[in-house]
Amino acid sequence: MFAACADPASLEGLTWLACYLTTGKHMAIYWSVGTVLLLLAITAPVALAFGFGGAVMARSHIPPVAWIGRGYIAVVRGVPDIAFFLFFVIALDQAFEYVRHRIKCPDWTDPVRQGNDFLVCPAAKLPLSTAPEWVHETYGFLVAVLTFSIVFGAFAANVLYGAMRAVPHAQIETAEAYGMTRRQTFRRILVPQMWVYALPGLSNLWMVLVKATPLLFLLGVEDIVYWARELGGTKTPQFTDYPHGDWRMWYFLALLVFYLGVTKVSEIGLERLMRRLSHGQATTGGELLRKEVTQ
Repeated sequence: MFAACADPASLEGLTWLACYLTTGKHMAIYWSVGTVLLLLAITAPVALAFGFGGAVMARSHIPPVAWIGRGYIAVVRGVPDIAFFLFFVIALDQAFEYVRHRIKCPDWTDPVRQGNDFLVCPAAKLPLSTAPEWVHETYGFLVAVLTFSIVFGAFAANVLYGAMRAVPHAQIETAEAYGMTRRQTFRRILVPQMWVYALPGLSNLWMVLVKATPLLFLLGVEDIVYWARELGGTKTPQFTDYPHGDWRMWYFLALLVFYLGVTKVSEIGLERLMRRLSHGQATTGGELLRKEVTQ
């Protein structure tokens, strides 16, 4: 806070607003914007890795491996996102604690499941009760990232699986006729060409991921939705130096502008990437680029 903001009662107009928007709690909402962007930056490549692995497993010639890949795609796609988000946060947390419990407390004799309670030894808790606050926040954020990655990885797997099937089979047969092994054909022919078919679906998936980030609020992470609701609610003089009415509409309007900005930048970047991948490809996009060059 600036020195001029020391006495909020003496402030008026834009000066009051400037001081109000630079309070410690408002710094938290600005930091939460970084939290959302960091979530997107980490989740997108991790989910893509999950998706690529799921797609490769789904097209495997080994039946058990293919069943696992297709089952992963089918189960996650067939359950509402919010149910999976809430389930995975609890399931992953308990799974991590159970593994630590088995390692750190091998002499523990009491059952871990006691009715509806899940009880592990104190040393196995994640994070430890004595850990600083930033450790608790980081752990919650990482569990949320893993949950987002698992869920959106299944959708990415479905997109990539379809893209692999869209690559002309004649090219695969030609590669095999030239003596390439199955692995060489996959790495040199199938994977490089599938991206142009996958990018439209992955683009839509990216937009869905951006719009799904408010679910962090449901996972216990203090994101921009949490702070917009918290700061936009009515504030009385008894509890704050900056009293105001119900301003949640304005805070959520700011969120709307923020998300529209992110999606607009994403559209521009994805369009450029699509043009780059389509160059020289025997697709509709590649044909349009060829005609632009020849005209």
